[in-house]
Amino acid sequence: MTRLNGSGSLSALQQYGVVTEAYWTFTLSDGALRMLVLFHFHQLGYSTLDIAGLFLFYEVFGILTNLCWGWLGARFGLRFTLWAG
Repeated sequence: MTRLNGSGSLSALQQYGVVTEAYWTFTLSDGALRMLVLFHFHQLGYSTLDIAGLFLFYEVFGILTNLCWGWLGARFGLRFTLWAG
């Protein structure tokens, strides 16, 4: 649990720690979810290349989504993209 300093805010080092912990938590959970998907399709009998194609399709559309929403964020502001998302 993170402690606040006397003014009610986090120090720079504490902020860094919170962001780093959140990043690692997301990274590990995202990787675990991808492994479950991979194992599921392997169990269904898909070949290695079929599974690679599935992940390639997923990644390409992730890139397109980031590009589109990044453009919208630059054009209309981050508040818009936050509420729209």
